Amino acid sequence: MVRQWWAGRQVPCLQVGSKRLSHPVAGDLTLDRDSLTSTADPAQQLVIMTPEPGTPSHDGLRFLASWTVAPYGRARDTTP
Repeated sequence: MVRQWWAGRQVPCLQVGSKRLSHPVAGDLTLDRDSLTSTADPAQQLVIMTPEPGTPSHDGLRFLASWTVAPYGRARDTTP
């Protein structure tokens, strides 16, 4: 839905593409990349990277996320 919404908009500072990353645990990840550059300050960017649902990249990121989320969605306390 978001993809369709963005596709119908003319955003002059929007760049889209894909990015391949190699993670030592999750393996190779291919992520869709959307970056929006601020017109007020071009040094500022919002970059969003998402995997395609149902792909090994999606599974790899879900696996990594499982390391930091405790049951019921609360972050684990890692302080000694």
